[in-house]
Amino acid sequence: MKGRIHSFESMGAVDGPGLRYIVFMQGCHLKCKYCQNRDTWNIKNGQEYEVDEVLEKIMKVKNYITPDGGVTISGGEPLLQADFLIELFKKLKKQNIHTCIDTSGNLPITDKIKELIELTDLFLLDIKCINDEKCKELIGKSNKDEIEFAKYLSEHEKPMWIRQVLVPTLTDDEKDLKDLALFIKSLKTVEKVEILKYHDLGRFKWENMKLKYPLEGYKTANQEDYIRAKRIMNLDK
Repeated sequence: MKGRIHSFESMGAVDGPGLRYIVFMQGCHLKCKYCQNRDTWNIKNGQEYEVDEVLEKIMKVKNYITPDGGVTISGGEPLLQADFLIELFKKLKKQNIHTCIDTSGNLPITDKIKELIELTDLFLLDIKCINDEKCKELIGKSNKDEIEFAKYLSEHEKPMWIRQVLVPTLTDDEKDLKDLALFIKSLKTVEKVEILKYHDLGRFKWENMKLKYPLEGYKTANQEDYIRAKRIMNLDK
């Protein structure tokens, strides 16, 4: 079993609890205009690894990432390589290593996805935009699959952190933020809500690929934008 991987990060501290070993999978089917990892989109790029090769890398840092941390799979979109992750997570479970997936959840829930969900301890779920029309404009796809994914996690008692990238004038509409807060309130297993301030630090990757940066001219989110969004969503309570 082989998977295509973009890169590794040995000591991540923001993508899940504790210190994390992060695997960035190659390939994504979305077209997010604010994407910070534009070079992960093409699933034919990256490097192929066998499950045991990735496991070996993780085991070298096991003493640092356990028992309070674990492994986070990011991307790209990890769910595109569910078969590979199922085999990896089975082996991580035998080592009592906490598993986490950072995903958009924007795929149909197949039997393979269900199997992977069962093996995953925590999901970092990126709700692109609760407004479906705006979501289509922002990422090139409806949000219906990711909404159903969140509901499925809730119904099957799977812990999740909800993430929302705050892009001024795109994802900061007051009604949209209130609707997002209401949706989150309807879910039973949300442990944390993170407002991620949009920045353009990934712009250079677009430019290196000779591509126009889609959010040229949009301002980055500042602390005032962040505080406003938290207030609207009642996240300070």
